Amino acid sequence: ASQRRRSSATAVLLSLLLLLQLAAAYPQGKRQNVAVFWGRNKAEGSLRQTCDTGDYNIVIISFLSVFGHGKYWLDLSGHDLRDVGADIRHCQSKGVYMLLSIGGDGYQYSLPSSKSAADVAENLYYSVLGGDRPGAFHPFGDDTIVNGVDFFIDNGPADHYDDLANRINDYNQNIRDPIGIMLTATVRCSYPDPRMKAALDTKLFRRIHVRFYDDPSCSYNHAGLAGVMAQWNKWSATYPDGQIFLGVVAANLTGKNDMVAVGELRDKLLPAVQNTDTYGGVMLWNSYYDSLTHYGRYVKDLA
Repeated sequence: ASQRRRSSATAVLLSLLLLLQLAAAYPQGKRQNVAVFWGRNKAEGSLRQTCDTGDYNIVIISFLSVFGHGKYWLDLSGHDLRDVGADIRHCQSKGVYMLLSIGGDGYQYSLPSSKSAADVAENLYYSVLGGDRPGAFHPFGDDTIVNGVDFFIDNGPADHYDDLANRINDYNQNIRDPIGIMLTATVRCSYPDPRMKAALDTKLFRRIHVRFYDDPSCSYNHAGLAGVMAQWNKWSATYPDGQIFLGVVAANLTGKNDMVAVGELRDKLLPAVQNTDTYGGVMLWNSYYDSLTHYGRYVKDLA
């Protein structure tokens, strides 16, 4: 028990250090937020290497792909979990927010009841969000916590994700870190995303990453600036108190042609979304693609 208390204290100190570093590195009004998804291809390199590029200040570990029915499974595409905990702490020491994304493109998750939502929230709290309970399994190690949870709900029923958000938020009363547990959502660009509508309407999500790719009706290369802004403005009007992130892909997905040319991003797309009060930054899918194209190097100077 004493070891677990020391571990919890270490985790809190790391989070406080992160808060101070973020305040110093990103003065008010000048923060450049670039989020990237990591964990979808072993060839992308380690989490430490991703953070050491200096191209991102938010890294989203993906995915907790099995949950809701008493089983939990992290799918990190072959990355060795034994290395991830130390890498998370390394990234946090550099002022990088670390989030764990739940869901993804699989079909082994759903929330059949409010009780199921409560169980998932409890599991997340005691496994990766700093909760202290004897015998709890910590996939990233006893000394490692993440800063929040991202909802990437792409399959299955929409039920009870609002319950899950509320349950996770309830644990903030136990968190001494003034940042608390951050909730974010990664959604499809066409408003609304039916699987996340009820959850987002709780107003608990600080950031919404809107994927303006993989959908011809609202991806820039297919729908143009007007098509993007038609959906961006709907997201902004509905969630004026959140930060909306422009989700772009760092390489062309097979047959999609969704990667926005740097010149178009710089001269047209980013100025348009940055002219809105809800603009929060850019989300890149994903670190593997970015390792091939180095798109993030350009994005970080524009975001």
